[in-house]
Amino acid sequence: MNEVTPRQKRVQTRARARANELPGAECSHPFGEQVDVFKVCGKMFMMHTEMPGQPVVVLKVTPEEGRVLQLAYESITPGYHMNKKHWITLGPGEELADQLIDDLVTESYLLVVEKLPARLRPVDPATFGQ
Repeated sequence: MNEVTPRQKRVQTRARARANELPGAECSHPFGEQVDVFKVCGKMFMMHTEMPGQPVVVLKVTPEEGRVLQLAYESITPGYHMNKKHWITLGPGEELADQLIDDLVTESYLLVVEKLPARLRPVDPATFGQ
């Protein structure tokens, strides 16, 4: 089996860096050491894993945004091992700009935060990042 190169892991590396900047975000390994699960207040907002031979990032989205992104980017597909309506997979494509990756990670995080009880939210999803 071929070793995954840093270039192939670029999307995961960028997504991890953004997730580590988000208040209350934590990485755990409930599915084994090869799958990184990022949560806020115990709720998953991002997963790093490998599809056969490809490092990928799985993120939560609204159904509308998911459809638009999948049409716009070849590297964005339905969520791997997740609900295809509410999750997307970012593949290692070069077409995904760093700012897009950052924005998608942040949006996934905020979708989870806004469903938390107000007293548990590490940020106000309506004003975060403004």
